[in-house]
Amino acid sequence: MEKRVVITGFGAITPIGKTVDEMWNGILEKKCGIDEIKLFDASNFKTKFDAEVKNYNPLEYFEPKQAKRLDRSSQFAIIATKEAIGNSGINEQNTDFEKVGVFVSSGIGGLTTIQEQCETNYIKGHNRVSPMFIPMAIANMPAGNIAIEIGAKGESMSIVTACASSTHAIGEAYRNIKNGYEDVIFAGGAEATICTIGIAGFENMKALTHADTKERASIPFDKERSGFVMGEGAGIIVLEELEHAKKRGAKIYAEMIGYGATTDAYHITSPDPEGVGAKKAIIRAIKDANIKPKDIDYINAHGTSTHLNDSIETTAIKNALKEATNKVMVSSTKGNTGHLLGAAGAVEAIICTKAILEQKVPPTINYKEKDEECDLDIVPNEIRDAKLNIVMSNSLGFGGHNASIIIKKYEE
Repeated sequence: MEKRVVITGFGAITPIGKTVDEMWNGILEKKCGIDEIKLFDASNFKTKFDAEVKNYNPLEYFEPKQAKRLDRSSQFAIIATKEAIGNSGINEQNTDFEKVGVFVSSGIGGLTTIQEQCETNYIKGHNRVSPMFIPMAIANMPAGNIAIEIGAKGESMSIVTACASSTHAIGEAYRNIKNGYEDVIFAGGAEATICTIGIAGFENMKALTHADTKERASIPFDKERSGFVMGEGAGIIVLEELEHAKKRGAKIYAEMIGYGATTDAYHITSPDPEGVGAKKAIIRAIKDANIKPKDIDYINAHGTSTHLNDSIETTAIKNALKEATNKVMVSSTKGNTGHLLGAAGAVEAIICTKAILEQKVPPTINYKEKDEECDLDIVPNEIRDAKLNIVMSNSLGFGGHNASIIIKKYEE
């Protein structure tokens, strides 16, 4: 018998807030977390803007020795997890940590560490490369460090599917609990790739915007969109088997009811032009949730602000939902947060959960120019009060990876 899976906690550190409440208030205030690049000297780059975690000091969260041994991505992962475990109320008295898993992804992993250690190798020689280089750099270490930090001894993994990574992590965690393998899983993603090699790589493949103002940098679905803005941070949600949550008296924020995943098998970076893979992921999620397209009230789109993504995702949504497209609200919150790559889906899953709790639809901010290729109700610029029962979040990743999850207002 399949089990029900509920959300009983969440944590986040993002460009618009270092906690979930700060982030959500940033959404309500239509805050744009995009600004000039400050993590390195970008004066010679065409790309001028990113979305950094503001005023971040690792020593506010970690002892100096621990901070030195953790890549920024793992730091963010642990910070978000500590918030999630705090508001979930999970502890060793009410939960068997032998059945607590960690499914936390990173699209790239410790890219800043890789850059720093390659520079050390080149300048000072291989004997000066840190013995912590590999443990800090590999993409599974946000998950591994979380497990060590909280003592989780169930299944632990890091699914790497580029910008779909954390949505896949949440989806696979949901399946795991649904089928009775674990009681609780901390699921999500962390990313920290704002460094010279990270910006150079995405800039040279023409994925990043060269906008002149931060207000026109990340503008999903806008006709003048010209590329995404790289962000950083982490999002972690606590997925839990319903009866386990009820037994320990947990606060239940929402229920996860559907997950769909597909592959385009088309191109290393471009989505399938007809959005076939993304459409099928949406359809699979709807089927898994045992609902109809018309039941979906809101979709948090992948909405990266690149020309291809936004137009192709629009096509996918329309082809999947058909006539129900006319009633569904669709927005992208990447105008607020930038694009957190492998952590994006987790942060957006938290935003979807908060939207259900508050019955408010996040807007697509800084929208000006209508694009006939993106003819959805994108909730432009203003928060919308609405009855939200079922919401969906989409993520699409380089390599043709597609994932959709469905979250529902919790009812007994």
